Amino acid sequence: MDHFAGLDVSVKETSVCILDDTGKILKEVKVASEPQALLKVLGNPAYRFKRIGLEAGPLSQWLFSALAEAELPVICVETRHMQAVLKAQINKTDRNDARGIAQMMRVGVYRPVHVKTLRSQKLRMLLTHRKLLQSKAIAIENDLRGTLRNFGLKVGIVGMVRFEARIQELVETIPDLAILVEPLLVVRRALREQIIILHRRLLAIVRDDEVCRRLMTTPGVGPVVALTYRATVDVPARFRKSKSVGAVFGLTSSRYQSGEIDWSGRISRCGDEMMRVMLYEAAQSMLHSKKWSWLKAWAMQIARRRGMKKAIVALARRLAVIMHRIWVDGTEFRWTREPTATAA
Repeated sequence: MDHFAGLDVSVKETSVCILDDTGKILKEVKVASEPQALLKVLGNPAYRFKRIGLEAGPLSQWLFSALAEAELPVICVETRHMQAVLKAQINKTDRNDARGIAQMMRVGVYRPVHVKTLRSQKLRMLLTHRKLLQSKAIAIENDLRGTLRNFGLKVGIVGMVRFEARIQELVETIPDLAILVEPLLVVRRALREQIIILHRRLLAIVRDDEVCRRLMTTPGVGPVVALTYRATVDVPARFRKSKSVGAVFGLTSSRYQSGEIDWSGRISRCGDEMMRVMLYEAAQSMLHSKKWSWLKAWAMQIARRRGMKKAIVALARRLAVIMHRIWVDGTEFRWTREPTATAA
C-alpha cells in the first residue's frame, strides 16, 4: 500500500498529515520545523511513501534538501497553485492545510517547482545582499537631497564619488545642519564600501565561471545580468524548450478567455522579479548601444511598429531564450546570421 504525506511548514512547527492510497488519515502530528524531527516521523519503515508534499517557502529549500538526502520522495509545490486548491476549505488551519496538501499528493493535483542547488542559493544570496545595500545607499542619498532642499540647499547633478563632498560643501556654513547630516554620510560611506566588496566578489565569480563568460558575449549582458541568469535558471535541463524560459520569467502576455470574451493583456509578471528586471535593463542597454547586431535590428523593427516599450519587453524575452540556448549548446552569441567562412 502506498502512502502520501503533506507538510504545512511554519517557522516553529510543522503540521504533518499521512494518508494511505484510499484517502484514510493514518497519522496527524505537529513537530518542530527541523529535518531531524521530520525524519523521525517520515522515516518510519511502516510507511511506503509515494509522494511527500510541502509548500514553497523560506524553509522549504533547507527541509527539501534534508528529506531528499534521506531518499524520501519529497516534492516542493508552487505556492499560488497550492493556495488556489486549499482556498476551497471553509476553515483554514495548519492541520487542515496539511490534510489538503496530503490529498493533493494522493490525487496528483499539484504543480512542482524547481528547488535550487546549494551553489545557486549562495549566488542568489550574494546578488540579493548587493541589491539591498544599493537600495539603502540610494535611499539615504535621496533623503539627504530632499531634506536639504527644504532649506534652499540644492545638491544638483553630482556623481557618486563627489556626493559626500557636495553635501559637506552645502552645510559647512550651517553647523546645526552639519551635525544632523554627518551620521547619514557615515552610514552611506560604509554602505558604499561594502557594496564595492560584494561587487568585486561578484566579478571574481563571473571571471572563473565559463558559463557566465559565454553569456556575456550577448550584447547588453554584463557580469550582474549573467550571474543573475546563472543563479535563477540553475539547471538548464529543467526547460525542455528554450522558448518556455520567457514565460517562466513573466515576460509573456497574460490572457483571459471566457465565452465571447477573449483578450490578451500585459505581461504576466509572474516568476522571478529580479531576473525580469535584469533582462529588461539588458534590453534597454542594447537598444541604446552604438553596436549593431541582427538582434538589435529585429528589436528596432518592433519599436517602429509597436513602440519602444513593447520592443524592450520583446527583446528581454528573446534575450532569455537566446541565453538559455547559448548555455545548453555551449556556444557564443553570433552577431550576424550569415554563416561564417569556417563553418562554410
